Order: sequence, then structure tokens, then C-alpha cells
Amino acid sequence: MRLRLPAERPKEPPTGYKIARLALSQDGARAGFTGVSLGAALPYGALDEARCVYGRRHAAPHRRCDCGFHCVHERAVAQALLCVGEHRGAALLQVTVLGAYIRFERGFRYARQRVRAVTVRPCDCGARASVLVDAGWGRPGWRGGEGVCGVCAGRRASVRLAEFARLAGEGLTVTAAPPESVPGSPYQAMGVPELVAEAALLQARLDVFQGELARLAGDERS
Repeated sequence: MRLRLPAERPKEPPTGYKIARLALSQDGARAGFTGVSLGAALPYGALDEARCVYGRRHAAPHRRCDCGFHCVHERAVAQALLCVGEHRGAALLQVTVLGAYIRFERGFRYARQRVRAVTVRPCDCGARASVLVDAGWGRPGWRGGEGVCGVCAGRRASVRLAEFARLAGEGLTVTAAPPESVPGSPYQAMGVPELVAEAALLQARLDVFQGELARLAGDERS
């Protein structure tokens, strides 16, 4: 005889956290997300229903399959996944777990979800991200996006974070994380010795620049 845990009927939908990559539709009219593991091939919206990634006809989540949306209970656990090299371009999501779900020790596997909030990592230069640009990857009908600052975006086509939130709908909020709050960011990687060395290098470059200016000024007077 197989024993089952009692069914849960919470008064409020559970909250969870996950990481995902940001994406924009080819026509620029919709914003969505792609997973970083099993669900990477199926972009989803801010409010969406899970589908079996293996193409089976059963409803997700099925007990004999690993389909369905996935999230963890704790924000810190999801945030730590951003340290992994292949996940550096992902964003942190806060989600509401909807529909049927299966509870595990560290999180949920579930049928439907609403993405409530997105936190975009800092730009690779260390500054706070302000826009999304083409990340160089995509899915049929979708282009991947990554957060960069205005300086690094340059003249590339970009979408502001607030515009991404508007396109996604469902009351989604998108914010940029300060560099010091994200594991593995350049500001955290540099200690006092590295910062001193960086300052010395910048000063040396400034001295060379000033020397060239003085030389050119002397040539003009002669």
C-alpha cells in the first residue's frame, strides 16, 4: 500500500523564486522568459501554464514525469544559482505558484505561475543595468535579452526595463540589482588591492594623456 502525504489547501498561493532568461518576441510586441534547464526550449509569459517538455499529453505536473514549472522556496537559493557560469545572463524571478503543485524539500513543481517581479543583474562593466539588448541567442520567434547599462548599450537597439515590464503585463515589476547585491558581480570580485592597482593604472594612463596634450600644444606654438 502506497502512503501519500495529505493534500495541501493553502489560503494564499505559495511564493517561490527561480532564475530565467529574458526574451522578446520577434515583432517586439511581447515579453517572456525561458528556463535554464528542461524548459529552455519553451518560452513562457508572465502568466502561463506549464506544458510537458517531452510532448506527452498528460497535464503538468505529472508524478511520473519531471515536467511543470520549477521554483525554490528561498530567494537566496535561487540567487546563488546566478554564480554558475552558464547562468550569468539570467535574471532572478519571484513567482506565485498557481494550480496543482508537488512540494519538495527545496521547492515546488507546479502547473501554473504568475511572475510577479524580475531583478536584472548588473551590466558586465559593473554598472546598474538600465536597458535590455540582444544577447546573441534566441528561440523560434523569440530573441534573448540581457541587461546592460546605457554606456555599454551604445547605439544598439535596446528596450528599457520598464518597457519590458509593460510588454509582459500582469502587473510585472522589473528592477535592476545594485552591483553589491549580486553574487559574482565585478564589484564584489575586486578587493582593496585590486582597486588600488586599478586606480594606479588609470592614473598612469592619465599622465600619458596629459603628456601627449603638452607635446601637441608645444608643437602648435612652434
